[in-house]
Amino acid sequence: MNTAYYIAKRYLFSKKSTHAINIISGISMLGVFVGSAALIVILSAFNGLEQLVVSLSNTITPDLRIEPAQGKSFDPKRLDLSNLKEDPSVSFYSQVLEEKALLRYGKQQFIGQIKGVDPSFLANKRLASSLVQGEFVLQDGEYPTALVGATVQYSLGINVNSPLTALEIYSPNKNAGSGAFGPADEFVVRYATPVGVFESNQDSDNSVIIALSTARELLGEPEKISAVEVYLKPNADAQVLAKNLQQKFGKDFLVKDRIQQNALLYKILNSEKWAVYLILTFVLVIATFNIVGSLTMLVIDKQKDIAVLNSLGAGKKMIRQIFLLEGLMISFIGCIVGMSVGIAFAYAQMKYGFITMAQGNMVVNAYPMALKASDFVLVFVTVMVISFVASFISSRLSVKKLALSIK
Repeated sequence: MNTAYYIAKRYLFSKKSTHAINIISGISMLGVFVGSAALIVILSAFNGLEQLVVSLSNTITPDLRIEPAQGKSFDPKRLDLSNLKEDPSVSFYSQVLEEKALLRYGKQQFIGQIKGVDPSFLANKRLASSLVQGEFVLQDGEYPTALVGATVQYSLGINVNSPLTALEIYSPNKNAGSGAFGPADEFVVRYATPVGVFESNQDSDNSVIIALSTARELLGEPEKISAVEVYLKPNADAQVLAKNLQQKFGKDFLVKDRIQQNALLYKILNSEKWAVYLILTFVLVIATFNIVGSLTMLVIDKQKDIAVLNSLGAGKKMIRQIFLLEGLMISFIGCIVGMSVGIAFAYAQMKYGFITMAQGNMVVNAYPMALKASDFVLVFVTVMVISFVASFISSRLSVKKLALSIK
C-alpha cells in the first residue's frame, strides 16, 4: 500500500503528457471543493436559524412543562410539587391555566389563547428580552392587567399607552345551562387593562397573559390548572430532570422539554435542513463522478508506466490501488480546502454579518450562522464515501480495459 500511495502521489502532482488530464483533475477537485464548502455554509445557516428560533421561544417557553396525558386540566394536588422547590436544579415553577377565548378591544375581535399564571411567573428573567412595549405586570391594585402577544396587539390595534380602553375577554359560561335568558348569559366576561406587549414565537404571540385568579373567574375553574411550567437554573440538565419527573408522576402526566413543546417547529427546521443536504449531496455526487473521467484518462496516459510496473511484478490489485488512492487524494484535498473555506465564510458572517436580512427585520440584522462539529464530520464522511465509490468503480473499469497481461 505504501508503494501504491507513493506512485499515486507522484501521479497527482506530476505533469501529464496530455494537458487535458490536468484540467479534468482540477475540475474534479474544484467540484468537490465547491460542494464541500456549500454543504458547510448551508448547514451552518440552518444551525443559525435554529438557534435564533429557539432563542426567541426560550423567553416564554419554559424549560419543562408538566401537563395531563388526557384532558385539558387537572387538580394540582395530584402532584407532589413540594419536591420541585427542594430540587437544586429548579429555579422556580408556575401554575398555568390556559384556554381559548374571544378577545375584544374597541370594535375589533380576535380568537386567542388566554394564559393565567401565578405571581412566580414574573420571576422569569428572560421575559424582559421579549418585551416590545410597556411592562410586565399582572395586577395594578384592584384592577386586572394583561400582557398581550404581538399578533394580538396587531389584530386588535391595542394601545398600551391608553389605559382608559380595556381588553374584553369572553369565555363560555359553564354554568349557564338551559336557564340562560340571553346571549350575554352564555358567556363570562372579564376586563383587563393591556400594560405590555411581548414578542416570542407564533404560538405565544397569539396569547394573552393574565393573573391566574382572573383566569379562574373567567373559566370557572376554582382549583384545576392546565399545566405546571418549570424553569431551571443555568447549566441544569433538563433531560435528566424530565426523565426523573416522568418516572415519578407516572403515565397520567407528560413532562415535556422545549423540543417536545415545539415539536412541529423543530420538525420543520430539521426536514428543511435535511432536504437541502440531500439536494447538495446529489449535486456533489455529480461533481465527484468527474473523477471517473479523470482517472480513465490518467490510466490511458500511464499505460507505459503500468506495463513497467507489471513487468516488475506489480499485480492488478496494486495497480487498482494506485488509481483508487489517486481519486481519494483528489477528493480529500478538495474536501479539506472546501470545508476550510466554508468555515472561514461562516465565521466571517458570524463576526461581521456582511449578509443582511430583509430591511425592517426587528429580530436580527445579519443572517444567523452557527458552526457544529457534527456537520464537519458529516460533510467529510459524505464526500469521502462518494469519492471512494467513484474512484473504486473507475479504477476497476479503467484497469480492466487495458490490453495488458497483468498477473
